[in-house]
Amino acid sequence: MNRLYNLDYLRGLAASGIMVYHYLSWTFGDFKSDTFLGRLGIYGVSLFYVLSGLTLFHVYFNKMKPSKPEVISFFRKRFYRIFPLLWLATFAAILISEKSPDWFDVFLNVTGLFGFVKWDTYFSPGIWSIGNELVFYVFFPFFVLFSRSSKYLMVLLIAIITGLYIYFAYFIIDANSTLSKQWYYYVHPINQVFLFLGGFLTGLIFGKLKLSNYLSLLILVTGLGLFVFYPVSGDPVQLVSGTNRLIFTAACFLISIAFYKSTFTLPRFLHSPLSLLGEASYSVYLLHPIVFKIAEMYFFIPGKDKAFSYYISLIIVSLSATLIFSYLIYNYFEKYFMKMGKTVSNTQKVPEF
Repeated sequence: MNRLYNLDYLRGLAASGIMVYHYLSWTFGDFKSDTFLGRLGIYGVSLFYVLSGLTLFHVYFNKMKPSKPEVISFFRKRFYRIFPLLWLATFAAILISEKSPDWFDVFLNVTGLFGFVKWDTYFSPGIWSIGNELVFYVFFPFFVLFSRSSKYLMVLLIAIITGLYIYFAYFIIDANSTLSKQWYYYVHPINQVFLFLGGFLTGLIFGKLKLSNYLSLLILVTGLGLFVFYPVSGDPVQLVSGTNRLIFTAACFLISIAFYKSTFTLPRFLHSPLSLLGEASYSVYLLHPIVFKIAEMYFFIPGKDKAFSYYISLIIVSLSATLIFSYLIYNYFEKYFMKMGKTVSNTQKVPEF
């Protein structure tokens, strides 16, 4: 089974975009919905969800059987892939916060149950989406089973999830308020699972379909055009409510399809760093807020006014340190537990994406 390097490119670019968005917003202030970074800060995570569903389809759909051992093997591998770094990021965030945490909240984060019962409780930016991801994994075996053996149940499940997505966009998220005041509802896993389902369906529908690189490029330009130029302004809530939510979701799907079906090969000097960035994107995504906080603590000088150069230096140091640290964590921490997950699995090994 071949690795989908083009999806690595997109995953790495999304993780880097979110990191840059956070670093700039934490230093210079929030970005509005009419800016590229403001849109990327919201929908970069949405791209992760789409890519997650698509990647899991690619790896498991033709392999996973509707049996207890296969399902247990799937969850075991997901455990070793997700939890070690989640624990590392959570405890590092608690340590540098210098505040006494609520130990029940710590328990929920360590067990992953926060995604199911208290999804807006986490100790570092970005971890909320991992809680969502853990909820999505519960849906995944049903996606595989229903799409194989019961088309009617699959259509019903798609209709329910789609209906809930639309319900949140039009009736739960209030466009007249702000996103920060409605964060609890926005990060609800039921408001996000449609994106994961969309990634799965992208693999199901387009998996065996061949598209020329010219058509893929056209799809990409269309998706990027919607993402960049679709007229939306004001608070970021405008990006995730009403028809705007559907438009930007469509843009994410188009961009993902374009990368998924393209067969272009980048020159080695671009392929190597982009593919590595994609492989280490989980580390980049979870660790960049922690690296920034440590760098900020190191740079901070009480009583001294912070000039523009201070913020630029902080961002450059944070970016460099994040990339270096993420590379090390991926190679010597994540890979170790990924290998362990394969070793303890009772089923045939498959590549981790």
